[in-house]
Amino acid sequence: MTSLTNGDAGSLNKVPTIKFTKLFINGDFVDSLSGKTFETIDPRTGDVIARISEGDKEDIDIAVKAARHAFDNGPWPRLPGSERARILLKWAEIIEENAEELAALDAIDAGKLYHMCRNVEVPAAANTLRYYAGAADKIHGEVLKMSREFHAYTLLEPLGVVGHITPWNFPNTMFYIKVAPSLAAGCTMVLKPAEQTPLSALFSAHLAKLAGIPDGVINVVPGFGPTAGAALSSHMDVDKVSFTGSTQTGRVIMQAAAKSNLKQVSLELGGKSPLIIFDDADIDKATELALLGILYNKGEVCVASSRVFVQEGIYDEFEKKLVEKAKAWVVGDPFDPKVQQAGLFLLFSHALIENVWKKNSNFIFVWFVIKRKYQHNLTYCFNRIYKLL
Repeated sequence: MTSLTNGDAGSLNKVPTIKFTKLFINGDFVDSLSGKTFETIDPRTGDVIARISEGDKEDIDIAVKAARHAFDNGPWPRLPGSERARILLKWAEIIEENAEELAALDAIDAGKLYHMCRNVEVPAAANTLRYYAGAADKIHGEVLKMSREFHAYTLLEPLGVVGHITPWNFPNTMFYIKVAPSLAAGCTMVLKPAEQTPLSALFSAHLAKLAGIPDGVINVVPGFGPTAGAALSSHMDVDKVSFTGSTQTGRVIMQAAAKSNLKQVSLELGGKSPLIIFDDADIDKATELALLGILYNKGEVCVASSRVFVQEGIYDEFEKKLVEKAKAWVVGDPFDPKVQQAGLFLLFSHALIENVWKKNSNFIFVWFVIKRKYQHNLTYCFNRIYKLL
């Protein structure tokens, strides 16, 4: 990793060398069959970071075949749980050895704060592997007494090939939250990262191989939802699909799973997490919590507190203090340790957000800055505030 000083921000900008841009199938990085690629964009500047191989249905088919072969004929499901645990623990150590690079990849690919990635999310990824490593040798059956003469024995077995589809707001975190329990159980998998943030998933696939995960057990296929994602969720040889993302897409995935082979589905979808502030609350503490609830990770969180209900008697005071505190937040380069808020992810149109704000008078508009220059970086934050009469 190369460290550069950014003149605009006056901060340390740790720019990683992009090593992996191809599909990871059966233990190797390979081009897509079509040869197509797509751009991954740096939210800080709007510049292209790299061109990524674009997986389509045909690539998903190859990846699923690799995962199926690894499950039906490979060692992973047949290893003792203690041996799977040993490999997962080794992977956790390798993550910690590569923590700076993993954190920097999410900082440039998703615009996340580097220090949050380095000090919170990457250690959490390693600890997720350790947690499920501890469970790998504790998957036991049960003996049930059915009657005086008979006992029933239940045996828990790996499910099979799992398809994982991860979101763009927590790329590294969600990769490990999905992969770790599947591996501990002895499953094999195909993972499609969000097309906006594929870099840390591809790097993690490389780390998995270093740790000793057998070929075909983990396959990573970057691509788009309507092509790669649809192929994965409707594939007849995938036994389960796990998706984190929008409710709308979750419905589509559930339908595809039902129409194909009735595969099992796990969905973690978007939601609203309103705050209710009554007039006996500590206003300073309430505004701090409301601000953190909407500004954490730039508000790009499925449980962001994007609605606040405030009792009428304290509404004006609450609104004033919320705006004052929001304006004091430091916006800029995500590699600068003094920065509290990086630029909005470019998945969203700045013009669209401006239009929403203008049409909704009960949005509190907190701050604007301009894109491309860190000290003028265009960032938005607003809570929808309602009076409780």
